Amino acid sequence: MPLPQRPPATGSLEALRRAHRGAIALPEDDGYDEQRAPWNLAVEQRPAAVAHPRDVDDLRALLVAARDTGATVAVQPCGHGATAALDGAILTRMAAFDRLEVDARARTATIGAGVPWARVIEALDGTGLVVPSGSSRVVTAAGYLLGGGHSLLSRSTGLGAQSLRAAWILRPDGTHERVDDASDPDTMWAMRGAGGVVGIVTALELDLRPAPGLVGGSMVFAEADGPAVLRAVRDEAVDAPRGLNVAVSSMRVPDAPMVPEAVRGKRFMSVDVIAMDASDLGALDALRAAATPVQERVGPTSQVVLAAASMEPEEPSPSRGTATALDGLDDATIDALLTWRALPEQAPLLGIAIRMLGGALDAPSRPAFASLEGAAWLTMGLAPLLPGVPAEPGDASLAGLDALLRPAASTRLVPTFLSPGATLDACASPADLARLRAIRDAADPHGVLHEWRLPR
Repeated sequence: MPLPQRPPATGSLEALRRAHRGAIALPEDDGYDEQRAPWNLAVEQRPAAVAHPRDVDDLRALLVAARDTGATVAVQPCGHGATAALDGAILTRMAAFDRLEVDARARTATIGAGVPWARVIEALDGTGLVVPSGSSRVVTAAGYLLGGGHSLLSRSTGLGAQSLRAAWILRPDGTHERVDDASDPDTMWAMRGAGGVVGIVTALELDLRPAPGLVGGSMVFAEADGPAVLRAVRDEAVDAPRGLNVAVSSMRVPDAPMVPEAVRGKRFMSVDVIAMDASDLGALDALRAAATPVQERVGPTSQVVLAAASMEPEEPSPSRGTATALDGLDDATIDALLTWRALPEQAPLLGIAIRMLGGALDAPSRPAFASLEGAAWLTMGLAPLLPGVPAEPGDASLAGLDALLRPAASTRLVPTFLSPGATLDACASPADLARLRAIRDAADPHGVLHEWRLPR
């Protein structure tokens, strides 16, 4: 069902209401402000309209409207990955695309663009299979996977995008079809990290991984043991088995009434662990020898249990963060980071997390735009925005963290970790960006789809 070539902009988005069966909110409508809001309420986005399509025909109507009015179509399933650059865009929510099919025998799943991770991991519970999901239950699987998708299983499974076998995609000309590496390798390469710039994905087919002996949990250490803990994890990374996934976090929890009492006002180091099998946990012995945990809970687990324990927010809220992939983590960087972290002026930083990379990330099984191949660590800083608390100290702390880590930074970052104003040039080489731009230009020569984070 091809669509006509894009004519000069002449129409009005009011006409979209007649051609679109799902709800449409325009700026003058009641409910527009609520519907345009992203998950991160610190990002201000003001699209030309917010659409809730019911099916592929509704999506085609959005493409027609974009052609007629000069708008672009920007898909943001559950509000994650927000950007302020949505002026003139039809912001598209995909909740109605809720298909979920699991074939445990074939170890595959088909996931609609509006399905959150909670539904997927609950469907897998008890099957002995896992999926490379993020820590949040409410993030849609499609948005996460199409942005690259790094998780605490990535050393074992690779980036989430590596699990993509096929996709159902609506092209800008109105064609809706299933594509895979055999039928359209360029589109699959682009969708594994920058999927939204080449078409509207309605469903994904992905691999599931066997992990019948999944174990996981956390070890908590005194803040003073931070240097010893981080050095021990760094040293073990050299020979860590592919089945072991580790993240170290330096936590300074604010003494605020909205924070759970058990951690309110506390400072500590934590080590989160997920292993595909208990035999992969031997590396933790060196960690215990370096420092004594004040609390340890590591044992048989499931993705459902791990997600419930993650303490990820399940309602939209304002937040700020930064992420950097590192080529290495030497003693000088560790000392500088933890000394800087201990300064009173860094109190706005709730946490600094450092994830061990390598393993499957260094041996991608499928061609992809998104990659962490060759990077050794992934660092993340989080500075929450609390009511009545000035934003400037947190902004300064995040900028300081970026500056401190820049000398050790890798040239790669997963798109899902980009800050709201950042572009894909932080994630790829100039050659890969040129290839992505060429694929997009061929797929969408009239620019109907939003360019997302492509550098201008």
